Order: sequence, then structure tokens, then C-alpha cells
Amino acid sequence: MNIKTQFPHPIREIENAWVPLADGTRLAARIWLPQDAERNPVPALLEYLPYRKSDGTAVRDAIRHPYLAGHGYAAIRVDMRGSGDADGILLDEYLQQEQDDALELLAWIAEQNWCNGRIGMFGKSWGGFNSLQIAARHPPQLKAIIPMHFTDDRYADDVHYMGGCVLGSQMLAWASTMFVYNALPPDPRWVGDRWRAMWQKRLAETPPYVEEWLRHQRRDAYWQHGSVCEDYSAIQCPVYAIGGWADAYTNAMPRLLAGLTAPKKGLIGPWAHNFPEDGRPDPAIGFLQESLRWWDYWLKEIETGIMDEPMLRVWLMESARPSTHHPIWPGRWVAESAWPSPHITPHRLFLQDGDLVENGRTTAPISFTSPQTVGLTAGEWCPQGAPGDFAADQREEDARSLTFTTPPLPERMEILGYPEVTLTISADQPQALLAARLCDIHPDGASTLVSWGLLNLTRRKSHEKPMLLEPGQPYSITLRLNATAYSLPAGHRWRLALSPTWWPHAWPAPVPVTLTLHPGGELHLPVRLPRTEDDTLRPFAPPESAPLYPLDVLRPAQNRRELHRDLITGMATLEIEVDDGRIRFRDNGLEQESINRDSFTIHEDDPLTAVAISERMVGLQRGDWHIRVQTLSHMSADLTHFHVSNTLHATEGADLVFDRTWNFSIARL
Repeated sequence: MNIKTQFPHPIREIENAWVPLADGTRLAARIWLPQDAERNPVPALLEYLPYRKSDGTAVRDAIRHPYLAGHGYAAIRVDMRGSGDADGILLDEYLQQEQDDALELLAWIAEQNWCNGRIGMFGKSWGGFNSLQIAARHPPQLKAIIPMHFTDDRYADDVHYMGGCVLGSQMLAWASTMFVYNALPPDPRWVGDRWRAMWQKRLAETPPYVEEWLRHQRRDAYWQHGSVCEDYSAIQCPVYAIGGWADAYTNAMPRLLAGLTAPKKGLIGPWAHNFPEDGRPDPAIGFLQESLRWWDYWLKEIETGIMDEPMLRVWLMESARPSTHHPIWPGRWVAESAWPSPHITPHRLFLQDGDLVENGRTTAPISFTSPQTVGLTAGEWCPQGAPGDFAADQREEDARSLTFTTPPLPERMEILGYPEVTLTISADQPQALLAARLCDIHPDGASTLVSWGLLNLTRRKSHEKPMLLEPGQPYSITLRLNATAYSLPAGHRWRLALSPTWWPHAWPAPVPVTLTLHPGGELHLPVRLPRTEDDTLRPFAPPESAPLYPLDVLRPAQNRRELHRDLITGMATLEIEVDDGRIRFRDNGLEQESINRDSFTIHEDDPLTAVAISERMVGLQRGDWHIRVQTLSHMSADLTHFHVSNTLHATEGADLVFDRTWNFSIARL
């Protein structure tokens, strides 16, 4: 990434500004401004997050907020209620209170003497979610948004559930991350002696979110709130939606583009859960420059040409060898002027005796089961692009699943969209799930995971009103796999793999399940033929950023991902450690460190041995001020209930200031 040190506008920074709300709560803002903004007011760009502006996102904020200010915008990073330096308690994700506060925040920004009243919002993940949610409230100041790595349906494919399955790899892990962050104190630099009282209140009143999430195992009003798919027409401002094929949230992009009635654009790169200018796998792009084209058009009424270009642009990935790390994913940019695209047609393949064929069907039922350990090599649900994040060679998983494979392709086939399977299936138990994987089989037999999907078969007709299965009764189902764009070369083969287990992404059914596939199964691939227009697309500029935050690395970051199998006991454990290292901010002396550890254990024959454990530690220190918060969370299940414990432990220096354990059990639905 090129570091840009000269901008069209000299800038100044306000490290902390208080935003007063009507109920007396104060939000905390960090603001970058053109130096003359008070004399020549500018549009504002807001990023509104719970991730602590003074330390949690300080390094990444320094990449883009000064850059945006240097190009004529007020760039504002705000800690929402209950997070970072703001007042209050953050009781859950995406609450009505969060949106209500945002409406007041937007009004406050528009009234400042450095703002001309026109505001854009952007953000990745949580910031992408709430950009859409707040736009749906249509505040008059909000003129355009750039949501990145988001979902439009909080139940369908966020960290809690997928396909109606409890997302075992994420639900407890993400709840644990928010648990430790919400329990941290504000920075005494900004709140003064109030910091200890604020901290004690957070420690005492911050809930472990996982309890509320497990209480809503159906797609009820809890999940409908904040899911903009409930009414796309409520979003009236222009939307530039950003995703990445390696990210967990790409499914929302086609749905959003199909549903929005406001002006819209979409961009999907090969990236994991990163900003595009820091995109991994490469190629990263100059998205700061690209975003300026968007903001200049909608907030400054400058004709940049951005709305004259195709509505959707995607990275069409080339076939790649299976690897747990992909620094680069080869491919090319392609574009569509509308979505759904008239240039994409479903290609039907029929399931027949282990083969995927263009004519013919299986004539006899096929019963199959899988060890509970299938899925342990699937990689991260939401990769960050780090070593170990991606799926390993799927040959082992394929061997323990029911598979159907095409002959070697006589010519290249390119797909863009959702692969989909339609099946008639029965189960020997009233509760069961189905996992489907689409793989690229190389000439030497290597198996690259291209896409996958889940369906809790009790949700086969409705995620709002599940129905138990009648053992032995055939049911017609449709399972949509994750959206992708992939080019399969001539000589390679497609493989569809089916299994009733997919641990740890899917929490297993209460007892081992045997599924029976009945005749008539089909795989539909969204085939896109190459188009000459793709060769004339405007190239993206290389990445640029402002100078990085000045800091010292006291302990380097490192990741660990290990799979342990006990060949005597049959137990398998996946261990993941993300050590973000320890850094010191040179300008204020704050030292920060964090370590996340997760483990997922199961016996290959017993789903009731499934256990998820998450440990979190965050430390903050400046001189004699030394804070450490640790959490330990444990989740398991028996035949009828989930059982969860969460421990929160906090110290100031050598003194224990808080230690509490929450235990609860919730019925499996």
C-alpha cells in the first residue's frame, strides 16, 4: 500500500469530542477535519462502532479517516453507547437504542460549523450492518452509504445461525469477543476520575450476549429487527455495497442488489473480512480513491462517472490449489449491469450413482451417514485472510460424505451466483441437518472447497415455524449454497458432497443421523458465459492510505490453528489462537494487548460430546494504570438443552476487582 503524505487539504484532528444525547448520555467521537472546515464547511463521513476508537480501531482508523479528511471531508469515528469512551451499557447488537442514538448523532454532526449538513456513512461488518439499518430510518442528513461485509438478514447468515443451524464455530466465540470488549473501561485521558465508576458499572451490567441469541432459535421478531430485507424500500439513499468471496457475508450482496429500489452499486473482490484497500487475498485495490468517487458524486455533486459504470463488479476467481492460506487468488474482474443478471443461466446436473450427469437420475434410494468430525478442515467461517483461515484439501471430508462428481470438463465453465441443490430426502431421526459442499476436483484428485451451505431440516419449510421430521418420510428440499464466482478449467471436475454433519460450523443434531437420498436430486450451477465487455472495465488504482499510526510493537502478532485427533479415543479437537500481540501508541503511551483462544471438541460417533470453549484476554496499560479483563466461556448440549457458562474476571494492577460466572440452560428447538 502506498503511503500518501500530501493531501489536497491540510488536516487537523480532534482526538475526543463529546456528542450529547437527549437522555444525558454522551457518545465519544474522534474527528479529522480539513483545517479550514469552519470557514468552508464540508460533507461529513461517519463510522459508528462499538470497537473503541482510542485503542481498538485506532490503527485501522488512521489508514482511512485522515485520508478522507485530506480530500475534503469531515471524517468521524464514534464510539456508540456503552463502548469505548462513551457513557452507558451496550446490551446487545443492533438495538433500537443504537439506531435512535444514531439519528441524534447525525443531527448533531449536521449542526456543527464544520459540516455543510450532508452526511455519508460507511463501515465494515457492524458498521456495514448499521449503515443499512440507519439508512432504513431515512434520516434527512444521510445522503449515501457504503456498507461493507454485512448481512441484510440477521438470522440467515450472521454469527448466530445459518440455514437454521446453530453456528457452533461462531455463536459462542463472537459473544465472547463482545463480552470482553464491553467489560473494558473507558480511557481516563477523556473521562477523568469517572473511569473507575464507569468500569464497575460495565462489569456488573454487561450481559453475555449468547444467552439472548440462544433464546431465539427461530426467525422471530428479534431477528427481523435490524434485518433490512424486511423492507428494502425503506432504504432511500444511494448504496455502494462491498463484499469479498472469502468473507462470510457475501450472500447478502445479491439479495440486497435485487431488492433495493434506491440508486445502487456492488463490488465483490476475492477478499476476506477486510477493507478492499487492505484486501486479502490480493489483489487489493485503491478503494479509498474509489470511495471518493462515490462520495464526491453524491455528497459534492461532482460528476465522477461512477454511476455510468456497471452496477455490479466482481472478481471471477480462477481455480486454485487447496491451501489454508491464499495470499493471492488469481482471477479477473467482470461486471453486470443488472442483478439478477440476464446473462446467467442455471446449468442442471443430475445426481446418479455417484456421478453428476447432464442426463439421467438415480433410480434407487441411497442411505448415508458421516462421522461427527466432518467439517474440521473447513477453515474459518469468517476468514481474515491470515494463514490457516482457508479450507484445507477436502479429499478427507469427501471420503466421509456422499459424493457426486462430473466427468472431466471438456471446456471451461464459469459460475456467478448461488449454486443450489434440490433433493428428496428422509431421515431416521426427528431432528437432522444437511451440509452440502461444492468442490473443484483437480486432475490429481486434490479437492478445493468452492462453496458450501447448511439446512436444519426441521426448517425445511419455514425458519419461523420449524416442524420435526417424521422418520422415514421423504421431503423435498432446496438448499442454497453460498454465493460465489469461480472458473473451473477444462479437465477439472465438479463434486457435490453431502453429509448430515458439519462440525464446528453446524452444532450437531442430538443423535447420529442416517439420511436417505431419494431419486431425482439436482445440482443447479449459475453459469455465466465470458463477455467482451469485461475486457474494457476501468482498472482500479493501487491502494493508498494516510501514514500509519505511530506505534511500537512490543510483542508481534501470531496465529495458531491445530487439529488434534486421538486415534484411541476417537476424540478430535480443533484449537485456534489469535494473538494480536502487544503494541504501544507513541503519542499517548497506551499499551494494548489481546489474545483469543477457541477450541472445538467432538467424538467422531457421539454428537453429545460437542464442546465449544472460548477464552479472551485484553490488557491496557499506561504507566501505573494497568487493566486486564479475561473471559472464559463454555458451551455444550445434551439431548434436550444447551448448557452455557460465562466467567468474567477483571484486575487493576495486582488487585482483583471483579469475578463472576453466569450459568444457564436453554431448550433445543
